[in-house]
Amino acid sequence: MTATTSTSWLSGRYISDGGLETGLIYDHGVDLPEFAAFPLLDDASGREVLRAYYDSYAAVARRAGTGLTLESPTWRANPDWGAKLGYDRAALDRVNRVAVEFLHELRDSYSDIHDVRIIGAIGPRGDGYVAGERVDPAEAADYHRGQVEAFAAAGADAVGAYTLTGTEEGIGIARAGREAEITVLIGFTVETDGRLPDGTPLAEAVTRVDNDATPAGFIINCAHPTHIAPGFDEGEWLSRIVKLSPNASTLTHAELDEATELDAGDLDLLSTSYDELTKQLPNLAVMGGCCGTGPEHIAVLVGV
Repeated sequence: MTATTSTSWLSGRYISDGGLETGLIYDHGVDLPEFAAFPLLDDASGREVLRAYYDSYAAVARRAGTGLTLESPTWRANPDWGAKLGYDRAALDRVNRVAVEFLHELRDSYSDIHDVRIIGAIGPRGDGYVAGERVDPAEAADYHRGQVEAFAAAGADAVGAYTLTGTEEGIGIARAGREAEITVLIGFTVETDGRLPDGTPLAEAVTRVDNDATPAGFIINCAHPTHIAPGFDEGEWLSRIVKLSPNASTLTHAELDEATELDAGDLDLLSTSYDELTKQLPNLAVMGGCCGTGPEHIAVLVGV
């Protein structure tokens, strides 16, 4: 399979959602054990909450006249986190497929939006804020292969890996996607110095993954734009970033982990600092948010 590069699998400008888990907890009053949203797919009331959540972003896309990407609520739907919630591998395969099927239903109902793409969301095996031990890329590919294959079988347009803390896991997921013949986006989070939690510079992380598996593009998420900015060293690698989903808050990951209230941040600072980043990203196609962001944040970022 020849890897899809840059934004060739997209056809314009898109918005995505904001901080799904924080939005469900603080805006929709939903309890999410282990910070996992995927169990909501297993009952009618949970699906209705998810539908209301996605509908709010579809409304922003309509106002902005953009396309929309729908990311599945499956960031925690991998074997380690699933086991904590009583989901074995068979149950995870089912729920990951169901997640994509649910988004297909939503896409059918959004016929007035000119282009809606479905992304199967993958999270890290470990903590999304703390770098663990370095993993072997082959082991990471084996670990994440089931989720990738479930998304491919269910008809997702792409796989998106979010809040990865090291390059090896990104390489593994990109390899698994290549084997399953599905478009893959690899997403990293950064600390306040613009480096991955394991200390790797962003440019190095993107280049290392590209040299091994060449995903369709890269995502930067779960950090405020002022934290991402120090990592934006000049170079061709910046053209490989296709999606930017920042936090609203300027708190560090450690501070956010301890927070008991939602920090919705300063909208003006978020907007101006986000705009500065986008000037350096010639292939940015998808504008979204992460922890603490809601439809009002995305609307400000796209100017509606």
